[in-house]
Amino acid sequence: MGIRTAVAGASGYAGGELLRLLAGHPEFDLVAATAHSQAGQPVAAVHPQLTGLDLVLGATEPAALADADLVFLALPHGQSAALAAALPDTVAVVDLGADHRLRDADAWTRYYGGAHAGAWTYGLPELPGARSAIASARRVANTGCYAVATTLALAPLVAAGAVRPDDVVVVAASGTSGAGRAAKAHLLGSEVMGDLTPYKVGAHQHVPEIKQATGATGLSFTPVLAPMPRGILATVTAMPTGDADPRAVLAAAYADEPFVHLLPEGVWPHTAATAGSNSCHLQATVDVDSGRVIVVGAIDNLGKGAAGQAVQNANLMVGLPEATGLSAFGVAP
Repeated sequence: MGIRTAVAGASGYAGGELLRLLAGHPEFDLVAATAHSQAGQPVAAVHPQLTGLDLVLGATEPAALADADLVFLALPHGQSAALAAALPDTVAVVDLGADHRLRDADAWTRYYGGAHAGAWTYGLPELPGARSAIASARRVANTGCYAVATTLALAPLVAAGAVRPDDVVVVAASGTSGAGRAAKAHLLGSEVMGDLTPYKVGAHQHVPEIKQATGATGLSFTPVLAPMPRGILATVTAMPTGDADPRAVLAAAYADEPFVHLLPEGVWPHTAATAGSNSCHLQATVDVDSGRVIVVGAIDNLGKGAAGQAVQNANLMVGLPEATGLSAFGVAP
């Protein structure tokens, strides 16, 4: 028997992607999946792409999850902490929500509100020292989707002193699945198609997470809702501190990474190339007019931005090769 695995919040988009990845994982045995309003429904009735997965969604409560060795929490922000606290210490937990990402309680209150539940080990293996920390942890906070694309583009440049950390500008477009599965008027097909919409301008909740993960001290972040179901394209700009080649910095940082790919010079990332994968595609240049360093990163927000990243973290936590059950290659068309 493999590692007994459960998913709380399995009816959402990230939860469905987790179920898909876990169903094909060679070492994880999917033994339970829970939901709120969809409890009692067969998984295939909620996620038709998972027809053949013989599992019924249970109610989201500790008793439904406590017998698992490993639990993924794919719940709305603010709902993970209480459930995680009720699980036995012997259960490994990966939280896809924001509850345990931030070390700064004031930042949590400012951007999310309510009481701060405390910080867990931050789950982005590509950051320096992160792999060993994740491998020794029983509780890991998965990264935010925008934070993954931005952090992978920016963190090596800040760490190398190649760019100023106090003047970073990010504009990132995301597919509609990043807003969740709940019915909302502004996410209707007729509203989204043929339109680009900025939202939470100047006050997005991923700002403190990105600053914490990258070492940036001044960050302007503008998210944009794009008319596509999945994917994130983040354009990150910063002022250089010298004449370091940003491509060389990124190439050195990610030379041995299985899921981060610096594209050939002149080839720019696009979201479709990462769909269905756990990869991040990067490209960098220096603006000939302003002199600013520009890095563009593309991910699948449900892959490297959520479920794939969570499985990568879980693999490390249970002692498996981190790429187990994951693909670095996208699907097309």
